[in-house]
Amino acid sequence: MKNLGMIGKILFAIPFLAFGVFHMLNANQMAGMIPAYLPGGVIWVYISGIALLLGAISILSGRNTKLATMLLGVMLLLFVLMLHAPNLNNPDANMAQMAMSGMLKDLGLAGAAFMMSANSNS
Repeated sequence: MKNLGMIGKILFAIPFLAFGVFHMLNANQMAGMIPAYLPGGVIWVYISGIALLLGAISILSGRNTKLATMLLGVMLLLFVLMLHAPNLNNPDANMAQMAMSGMLKDLGLAGAAFMMSANSNS
């Protein structure tokens, strides 16, 4: 059972590692997703990318996992509210469908992050 928990941690951290790298490598392209009312543009892409990478490192290392996963969950819920939900009514059906997919992905990852935070000792 212990091995299953370790596999779960690794599988849970992989998307955060990948998304963090994508944020760093594609920051200028992703900056268009930042709401116009939020000043700073591309800097938010870098900040969220760093947060994703640090969250993954925390999960994999087992250090500060409780705090890191709680903060990841909050960040993901902010993504849902600020990035995905506003695009659900996009007149472009493909964009609306992508917003729904992103919203459901981030909701699921946020829920898992909160569960990990609640069950973590570190």
